[in-house]
Amino acid sequence: MSVKHPIIAVTGSSGAGTTTVQKSFEWIFRREQIAAAFVAGDAFHRYDRDEMRHAVLAAERGERPPISHFGPDGNLFQALEQCFATYGDTGSGQRRHYLHDEDEAAAWGLPVGSFTPWEDLPEGTDCLFYEGLHGGVVTDEVDAASLVDLLIGVVPIINLEWIQKLLRDTRLRGYSKEAVQDTILRRMPDYVHYIVPQFSRTHVNFQRVPVVDTSNPFIARDVPTADESMIVIRFRDPRAVDFPYLLSMIDGSWMSRTNTLVAPGGKMDLAIQLILTPLILRLMERRTSSA
Repeated sequence: MSVKHPIIAVTGSSGAGTTTVQKSFEWIFRREQIAAAFVAGDAFHRYDRDEMRHAVLAAERGERPPISHFGPDGNLFQALEQCFATYGDTGSGQRRHYLHDEDEAAAWGLPVGSFTPWEDLPEGTDCLFYEGLHGGVVTDEVDAASLVDLLIGVVPIINLEWIQKLLRDTRLRGYSKEAVQDTILRRMPDYVHYIVPQFSRTHVNFQRVPVVDTSNPFIARDVPTADESMIVIRFRDPRAVDFPYLLSMIDGSWMSRTNTLVAPGGKMDLAIQLILTPLILRLMERRTSSA
């Protein structure tokens, strides 16, 4: 952790909605005039799209161990840890971008599914903001979580996560339903060992729970809407939370446990703004006082 160069990380699995939460953070940064260095988690994948496809096929033939984007074989965990460590020490570091689609690829003049060259982070930023799969990852060799000052988990219940991934990958990325199902199954061991444990390290978790039937996610035609969901918000340290204030400001919310607030799904952005803005400003105040 770093007082002078704080790191904020939003972590969650593919299709969990971390990108949506990033938009809320961007609004907070603009409103509070905070300059953030943005780092995407997929910049630290080990392989580009073609290389990953070949690695998966080799694993299916028994030529190498199983691999997924959730586990260490498919990622550069040490490079991620180094990025956090360097930023915390100096306020600098490096990032690159993974090009998901034709528009992104055209802007860089590179193939879809490839990486841009590594580049220096912008100078003079107030904090680093990470969004991706592994903001709180810990292994025998790597402890990225210990370097993060504010760790946020975005974790819908598993069936909802699968629905979001299935519909996104089939409609926007052109995969078949069977291919997405195969990916979910292939990733499951790494999901259990490297994704799930992160949510016990977070300062705040936002878990979206649908209130409609999602018992068979593979036949869903639409993602449940915000109005068809509730948000379960768990705080690691409830002593620092003004629950009466949050309950008064978030209409329809209630407490299910002493460390847990439940709110209507449509209040997600409001809840993020109310809960996280003071935490971010506290980091900025510590940074200013250390100068």
